[in-house]
Amino acid sequence: MSEISQCSTVTLHFSIKLSDGSVADSTHNLGKPAQFVIGDGNISENFEQHLIGLKAGDSQAIPLAAKDAFGEPNPDNIQHMDRTKFMGDANVEVGTIMAFSGPDGQEYPGIIKNISGESVTVDFNHPLAGQDVTFEVDILSVD
Repeated sequence: MSEISQCSTVTLHFSIKLSDGSVADSTHNLGKPAQFVIGDGNISENFEQHLIGLKAGDSQAIPLAAKDAFGEPNPDNIQHMDRTKFMGDANVEVGTIMAFSGPDGQEYPGIIKNISGESVTVDFNHPLAGQDVTFEVDILSVD
């Protein structure tokens, strides 16, 4: 049975738990496991290092500090936009996650943090930025 190493294709189920024990995300909810290649940049290098050496059938709880998981919040990722850009979108309220087109044509999720007069504050940091998390992984296959 092969162990996870550089360039391994890993199929796993995971749950991301916050420090209060609540589940922030889980592939179990989707009913579909995640798959990625070690070293392809899809997950943090620190998280990858915890997976190296695991085999299919292994389960592991991996605590990660915020800086090793989704990073610390970056103040540059908080933007103030003119409310007129949201006209026709009745659901502009604090807490709403919306997709915004970046200058490169990519879509980026942003969370509406504040609405003040004609100014809307949008946070483009990852929703889990700044939070310590625990990844609970169940390794399904290693190729």
